[in-house]
Amino acid sequence: MLTIDINILLFNNFEPLDVFGPMEVFLHAHGFQVTLFTLDESQKIKSYNQIRLDVKSVSDINKKGVLLIPGGPATRTLVTDTDFLKNLESLAVEATYCLTVCTGSALLAATHFMNHKKATSNKLAFNWVKSINTQVNWIKNARWIIDDHLYSSSGVSAGIDMSLAFLSNIVNEDFADNIAKQIEYIRVKNNDNDSFA
Repeated sequence: MLTIDINILLFNNFEPLDVFGPMEVFLHAHGFQVTLFTLDESQKIKSYNQIRLDVKSVSDINKKGVLLIPGGPATRTLVTDTDFLKNLESLAVEATYCLTVCTGSALLAATHFMNHKKATSNKLAFNWVKSINTQVNWIKNARWIIDDHLYSSSGVSAGIDMSLAFLSNIVNEDFADNIAKQIEYIRVKNNDNDSFA
């Protein structure tokens, strides 16, 4: 099996579980390599609630890999950061797949990459995310949504289910089930099963 790069974009004030939930899934997946990177020149990133990380530069990643975009409080300001959005759109266009967790979908929607595609987001922030781009076909009652090479998940922990669904689709169901077993996680396999909608 070829190694598939999972590139997780970090920025100051990202939501930790948006990153570390999917990251745990992919770290257990044979044939997948996780890289944490940033568009910030300092390469020193703090999460929401102050977890500090040293991460790689965007120049160090395989841009044709899988791009994963988390959410968090920072998305409220980054949706108007034109330089950030321009760079994000370029990465999204080049990536083989784009995965968003929580309000990470607002960032990708702000680039117009998601125009006319189906997507979901965090239910507590859903109206705000929807207002960022009304050309996206936002689906509220969904734990995650797949539209071709775009995967989006609702709030925080849903990123784990989305990541397992992604592995199920590009490898197979047994592969995803085995990883869920390794991390002792009870999967939600039906994306319509969203008790938070």
